Amino acid sequence: MFARALKSNVIISMAVLLFIGMILVDFVAVRTFQKHAIQTEVNKCSLLVSMIENYLINKKVLSADLFSPQLKNKFLNVLSDNGISCSRIQLHDNSAVLLFGENCVQDHQLEKVVNKAIESKQSSLEFSGSVWGVYWWQREKFVYSTPLMVGGRVIGGMSLTRNLETLYQELRNAQKYVFIYLFINIVILTFIGFHRLFKIFLEPIERLAKRAENYQETDGAFFPVRKQDNELQVLSKSLNSMTRRITEDKTKLQDAVNRLEKTNTELNKAQEEIIRAEKLASVGRLSSGIAHEIGNPIGIIMGYLELLKQEDVPKQEKLDYIIRTEKEINRMDTVIRQLLDLSRPLAIDSSVVSVHEVIDDIANVLNVQPLMSNIELTLSLKAESDQVLADPNQLRQVFLNLVINAADAIAADGEKKQGKLEIRSEVSETILDQKKKNTKSIDVLFIDNGPGITKKVQDNIFDPFFTTKAPGKGTGLGLYVCFMIVDSMGGKIKAHSMEGQGTTMTITLPLAS
Repeated sequence: MFARALKSNVIISMAVLLFIGMILVDFVAVRTFQKHAIQTEVNKCSLLVSMIENYLINKKVLSADLFSPQLKNKFLNVLSDNGISCSRIQLHDNSAVLLFGENCVQDHQLEKVVNKAIESKQSSLEFSGSVWGVYWWQREKFVYSTPLMVGGRVIGGMSLTRNLETLYQELRNAQKYVFIYLFINIVILTFIGFHRLFKIFLEPIERLAKRAENYQETDGAFFPVRKQDNELQVLSKSLNSMTRRITEDKTKLQDAVNRLEKTNTELNKAQEEIIRAEKLASVGRLSSGIAHEIGNPIGIIMGYLELLKQEDVPKQEKLDYIIRTEKEINRMDTVIRQLLDLSRPLAIDSSVVSVHEVIDDIANVLNVQPLMSNIELTLSLKAESDQVLADPNQLRQVFLNLVINAADAIAADGEKKQGKLEIRSEVSETILDQKKKNTKSIDVLFIDNGPGITKKVQDNIFDPFFTTKAPGKGTGLGLYVCFMIVDSMGGKIKAHSMEGQGTTMTITLPLAS
């Protein structure tokens, strides 16, 4: 398709250029021939004037009967044969006048230009009218006026009018043959020129295109170089150099890909080993946590069971042992349920929840609890919008855990000062998702005046089974469960604390759209 289109364009372009060139040459030739033809007609008029002057030289007396009827007819025939349409011959004193031309309406103009030539003693040439020539409009006729000289003096004047339309008609008739010649030349020259161009340029280009279609990486000299291709051999060399570089780069790229695949395989193996080691560490940590959290209650239960076996134990003491055993069993049940919550995904029943309502409910419940008896709980809920998409029960669990942790921290402070806990809410522009920039969110802050957390401990407070409470007082799973719940809601939880200056726990949740 490319070769056919290129050949067609070359043929059409050559034919058009040859046609334009030949038309321009023909135009110049016609104009030159036309100019010479007009000059020839002017020269004919000059010869006719010389003939009249020779006749007058042989006349000794110039009188009114200067031109006899026979002579007049002879002059008129000569003028007619030379294409003169109108003429006027007169002596200086107008004693003899010869007019020629039927329907010659400008005899007064001829008389005027003849008198002018007699007075100026110089010949003149004037063109007038317009008629269609060969390529454009041309002058229709010319008037040649000249004085008649005999013995070096002016004896009269002569004016001749030559109509040029017949000349143009002859040129137009000749152009028919010229156009046939041009057409034949264009066909022949286009064929010859295309054949030469095809051999010099198009054939090598077509050969390169076919070679490109059959490209094989194993080819040595991909684009053949021939001396007869002239400048195209430079293109062939450049293309060969380019393909060699592409092949070399492809080889380097393939080597790099192979190295990356090998490195990726090694990284996957290393990652699997890290994950396996992390799992082992988690299992060990989980096992030690279970052993610690369940081992003590089991030992206590076994001790109570040994006491119950004794027959001399009073009934009231047996009942007390049974109640204490039940508490230890409930304690183990709580640890096991928390472990189960960690081992399976959180079941979330999300809906649009008002954060402020959940906080108000928790505050109403905790205000009557003994653990809040020495703590002043204040609410500063200033967020304009508090609607989030969450599970209300899980959200209540998170807030309740943070409040209980704050209360425990204040109670553990040895200074016995008045405890304070403030729950604050405010709208922020925190970016929770990199794909959703400038998403509005709500910050819920739990600010207490407890003993604070050391910086070393802050890095581990969200780890499972990590706790700063005394043995038997906590499982170390509360904050970790809170972290998992908040993360499942698309939010974040972080702690800010300085030792001796209290703790601020901040929960950031995206607002419901």
